[in-house]
Amino acid sequence: MSGRYDHLDESSVRERPSRRGSRPRTKDRPAHEDAVVGTVTGVDRGRFTTRLDGTTVIAMRARELGRTRIVVGDRVAMVGDTSAEPDALARIVRVLERDTVLRRSADDTDTVERVIVANADQLVIVTALADPEPRARMVDRCLVAAYDAGLDPLLLLTKADLADPATFLQNYTALDVPHVVSRSGPDGGLDSAGVEEVRAHLVGRTSVLVGHSGVGKSTLVNALVPDAARATGVVNAVTGRGRHTSSSAVGLELPEGGWVVDTPGVRSFGLGHVDPSTFIQHFDDLSPGADGCPRGCGHDEPECALDAWVADGHAGPSGRARLESLRRLLRSRTGEERDPD
Repeated sequence: MSGRYDHLDESSVRERPSRRGSRPRTKDRPAHEDAVVGTVTGVDRGRFTTRLDGTTVIAMRARELGRTRIVVGDRVAMVGDTSAEPDALARIVRVLERDTVLRRSADDTDTVERVIVANADQLVIVTALADPEPRARMVDRCLVAAYDAGLDPLLLLTKADLADPATFLQNYTALDVPHVVSRSGPDGGLDSAGVEEVRAHLVGRTSVLVGHSGVGKSTLVNALVPDAARATGVVNAVTGRGRHTSSSAVGLELPEGGWVVDTPGVRSFGLGHVDPSTFIQHFDDLSPGADGCPRGCGHDEPECALDAWVADGHAGPSGRARLESLRRLLRSRTGEERDPD
């Protein structure tokens, strides 16, 4: 039985050209030896604002980086058009090794870390003494995050004209956390004396501002960097919560030198990525006493050897208060003492 294709032979078959081309594939990535290094100051929908030799360069992620996370504070190597012209677009081809990483998780049961900022060296924990009410557990969690990341903490208390800061500061006397107390100025912002005291702590450093909405972070940034134009909001009279005015982290260069990173207001600070057993390492006067603890001691239980260490005077006159502060931080991580959202 003959078919309609019997007259065809191999010469009648037309081969389609390969769309992949004839160039052999390779897994070797280009070295990009001509890349220049800048610092990421903003992230917005796949575009990265960077500072390079005093100019602002917009860049995108190179394909070879895949899903590599790039955050504010990252030092990145760029190629392409780094001229800083209005339509220029560079490519980020490499993220340099980070010195520090400030992280948080969605909640204490989530071990997936979310990087807030890279390469900072100071965490400024901003809290109002009233309107909204201060939450010591939130401050405790931020302190844990700072210790875990290797950042120096600075406590900034705003609106001291509405409440006495002495009572709140008693929670942190034993921790010897540096602090600045500021009153409200005539325009509703921070008073000039408070701004200047904060500025003295920030010059020459890379500092991250963290705190609830409505406590004055963006107001402070506008005072420190006059052309920042960060949006500010008010506190809801019914809920006592601030309105989110900053939608993303942004790094701003201080006129006197140094950087400040303003972050969106947070209502919770998950520490699911932090191992509580490492907390003791940040208490130099207590950590030697942990050598006598039973295996797996959480340092907040009857068998803990730290009680005897403190009672014997090894931790100095503030040992008992320091131990209670350590245990308060531990409880803030395990969720035994939590502020309502």
